[in-house]
Amino acid sequence: MPDERNIDPLGADAMGQRPQDVDGPGLADSQAEHEAAEDFFPETTRPVVLADAPVQERFVAEEDETGLGAVDAVQTDGAPSSLWREAWDSLKRRPLFWVSAVLIFLMIAIAAVPQLFSSTDPTFCELGNSLERARPGHPFGFDRQGCDIYARAIYGARASVTVGVLATLAVTILGSIIGALAGFYGGWVDTILARVTDVFFAIPIVLAAIVVMQLFKQQRNVWTVIAVLAMFGWPQIARITRGAVMSVKNEEFVTASTALGSSKLATLARHIMPNAAAPIIVTATVSLGIFIVLEATLSFLGIGLPPRVVSWGADISKAQASLRTMPQILFYPAGFLAATVLSFIMMGDAVRDALDPKARKR
Repeated sequence: MPDERNIDPLGADAMGQRPQDVDGPGLADSQAEHEAAEDFFPETTRPVVLADAPVQERFVAEEDETGLGAVDAVQTDGAPSSLWREAWDSLKRRPLFWVSAVLIFLMIAIAAVPQLFSSTDPTFCELGNSLERARPGHPFGFDRQGCDIYARAIYGARASVTVGVLATLAVTILGSIIGALAGFYGGWVDTILARVTDVFFAIPIVLAAIVVMQLFKQQRNVWTVIAVLAMFGWPQIARITRGAVMSVKNEEFVTASTALGSSKLATLARHIMPNAAAPIIVTATVSLGIFIVLEATLSFLGIGLPPRVVSWGADISKAQASLRTMPQILFYPAGFLAATVLSFIMMGDAVRDALDPKARKR
């Protein structure tokens, strides 16, 4: 019997012969043991080998012929993206923006050229038409003084929208200057301006406007109301501007501008403020509707615009006497006021979502 240590793994012994080529007792004993094992194990427990067993197929993904350079290529023929371009692309896809834009455009058109929407003189009143119902040419009827409600609602947009737009513009300019100086220079400048802002911020704007407007009873006009609202309405814009400037002033492009020799005021005006304008624009858009409501509130209380000026607030104040008998006298000017304020608030929400990168990711 050949020595097992001299048999290689392929089954050949030291003489180079394989076991099946050698006749000897070792091969016979192996065959006998195999036959004995077949007789011992039942047929059901024997391993079954299928001759036609399916072979597992291997699938290889197709090779991507796109080169790495094409994947990493940067498009250079298009316009470079920016915050404002991305914001506009986001606004175009929002129905809220288009609805508010249409309403704002309509209200501005009514305020600018009310003659296109009504040919009736809003100040012409005839007592014979007092509390008359709607009729051709007068779709909203007449108020207690016999004035055309539709004409007064149309012409009332001019005073309210004018006060709201100009007051917002004045507040934005004043608050942006104060907040930008406080946030950019810091130190004692920030301390003084921040404390002054806190003092004005603690004063309720409606209460302050009532007190100050009492001093100008004989000189009340559109410009007086705008000045009073701007005098006490700037602290919120100043706070937002201060925070935005403080978050931008440490950026690398500000350091680069300073290294190139730009003065502090030039850096603030050319580089910092344009990059900090997003929250200011959002706040100003929402504040415009708030200032329209404030003008209507002052006129409702009788200390806003003079009686000779057609205003939604004054018409609402006059209509409360006929609320039980003719509620539509109140609803029409109040509806115009609510639609205008709602349109600016919706526009502010849409602009805020577009200018906020976190909101775009959500």
